[in-house]
Amino acid sequence: MNVVVLRGRLSLPAEPRTLPSAEQLVQLEITIPRPGEKAETAPIAWPNPPARAFKLDVGQEVMVLGRVRRRFFRAGGSTQSRTEVVAEEVLTSRQARKVEDLIDRACALIDGSIPAEPDEEDQVIEAR
Repeated sequence: MNVVVLRGRLSLPAEPRTLPSAEQLVQLEITIPRPGEKAETAPIAWPNPPARAFKLDVGQEVMVLGRVRRRFFRAGGSTQSRTEVVAEEVLTSRQARKVEDLIDRACALIDGSIPAEPDEEDQVIEAR
């Protein structure tokens, strides 16, 4: 099972990208506070996001439901990798009711009452 729920603040503005496959993607980075410890950051890739994703900006609190993946790509003549969260949904804290639904959906995935999406195979992507 591969289910991730994160809550934190955007540490970079949303960065839209168009992949060679013409798929739209928004890259985000969130900072997750850890009481009594250093904060941690997590890179987020949100494929085929809604239009509201492009308006996300630094400092906004968000909740992310997704899965962890490690992808491989070629850069500078060598193969490199990156571990990131692939978002199924990203909500701002102002969307309180939807955040509750997101947490309920994550719990259902964990307890098996909703089948998880099959994981895509890692692909080697040529970096631009």
